[in-house]
Amino acid sequence: MLRACLVVGGLLAAGLAADAHFVFVVPAAGDPSKVVVVFSEDLEVDENVPADRLKGLKLTGRFEGGKEAPVELKPGKSCLAGEVGLAGPRCVHGTLVFGVTQKGKDRPFLLAYHPKAVYPGADPKAVALGDKVAAELVPVVAGREVRFRLLGGGKPVAGADVTVLRPDGGKGKAKTDADGLTPAYPAAGRYGAWARHVIPGAGEHDGKKYEEARHYATLVVDLPE
Repeated sequence: MLRACLVVGGLLAAGLAADAHFVFVVPAAGDPSKVVVVFSEDLEVDENVPADRLKGLKLTGRFEGGKEAPVELKPGKSCLAGEVGLAGPRCVHGTLVFGVTQKGKDRPFLLAYHPKAVYPGADPKAVALGDKVAAELVPVVAGREVRFRLLGGGKPVAGADVTVLRPDGGKGKAKTDADGLTPAYPAAGRYGAWARHVIPGAGEHDGKKYEEARHYATLVVDLPE
């Protein structure tokens, strides 16, 4: 995946709807010091999407004891390649504010993505960002099962749809309960997930007015077999 990301080539025009693709931070297999950032429907590089769709993304690595450090990103043709500067990351997280947009007769809205990758063995409490971020997904492992909690500003979001990308390549939706948790899945393999958290209320970004903010949280987590 890293090799594909670093292939030099001209940027392709992309006419994809923003809500069909999501920003995922994907750790490189066997090398926790490297990540790939993709704008895709799944965890693979979509070669039809130019890397400039990810312009403005900033990533941060979180390490033992809560220490954080920026992740260096280098653009490729259709994704970004990242180098985690320190050893033993617990998670890598970031935010990309896409800007104010409007679909058809919808009200104008602010669109933002909040991608996160969580590494094996990380304590959920250590990788929860809390009220520092408008939306996030946190894996909650108990025994041989994992559930995914959606938080908005650090508080559980109930009744939200979470799309889960399973290790076997399948995909399905789950509804969060009163504690913001999805049903349980087998805690083995690589999972991806995304969910939307809408914050009503008017605002302005870069001189453009919007009537609500749509925050998309994404997660990639590796769980030991």
